[in-house]
Amino acid sequence: MAEGSSDIDTRVLQAVQQNEEGASDSLLAQLLPDTELGKRVAAYNRLLQAGKLSLLKSGSEYIYKYKTKEEGGPSGDSQERLVFQIVSAAGNKGIWCRDVRLKTNLSVQPLNKIFQNLVSRKLIKSVKHVKNAKKKVYMLYDLQPDKSVTGGPWYSDQGFESEYVDVLTNQCHRFLQNKYEDACGKHTDPITIKNSSYASVEEICEYISALGISKVKLSADDMGMVMDALMYDNKVERSFDPSNQEALYKVVNSPLNSTPMVKVPCGVCPVAAQCEIGGIVSPSNCIYLDDWLTF
Repeated sequence: MAEGSSDIDTRVLQAVQQNEEGASDSLLAQLLPDTELGKRVAAYNRLLQAGKLSLLKSGSEYIYKYKTKEEGGPSGDSQERLVFQIVSAAGNKGIWCRDVRLKTNLSVQPLNKIFQNLVSRKLIKSVKHVKNAKKKVYMLYDLQPDKSVTGGPWYSDQGFESEYVDVLTNQCHRFLQNKYEDACGKHTDPITIKNSSYASVEEICEYISALGISKVKLSADDMGMVMDALMYDNKVERSFDPSNQEALYKVVNSPLNSTPMVKVPCGVCPVAAQCEIGGIVSPSNCIYLDDWLTF
């Protein structure tokens, strides 16, 4: 007796459920050797439309994975599901529209319609990329974009917050200056004064957090970039704790005049990774580079 479509769907679903990481058609062909390719493909499409399977792409193969009731996702056709799964797999770094088009072989108009539908239902969102504000990357709606996409705390709406960075660096410098003055008031020995003037990145972060001047919570890495910028300006110097190699910073009160050739800004620039010709951060509009070039 010929096998009905519901029976084939059940067998395919059971075979996929046995593999938590999902199953490719080649694997399912081995698990279901008596089922023709055409019937398997028809079963995949029915199960995708019913929301019982999700579709992923691994290399050159599509992977079918059992979808629990708790898992969210679009309830549209298989193309919409495929786009959603590709965007989901991109994580918080997102994926370019062009890359989705290459992975799905969809033309521009149908793909844009799918994007609009998923965005309107708050399943995915588009985010402007700091390296190219004219292009968008797509990611799941509830994800916080990676710093490589947004530029980190130094950007707002993909614009470099120069005033915010200036306030932040000034306050960090003031904190170290106050720490030095406190050390001078308590000690007379130059070595003791110097050692007492150092502060760790964690201490500086706590001070900035207490001031409430930062719109976002700054990490130790973020604060390290600020301190690197102050080092370039010859306002602070860095040392390392010999016990744990933790970076420590102190204010520079009498900096020696140095030649411009030893002050090339690019090596310690906190946003050097985003700097490129034609970008938001570019050599053509870099005030540090302009100052250096005036020697």
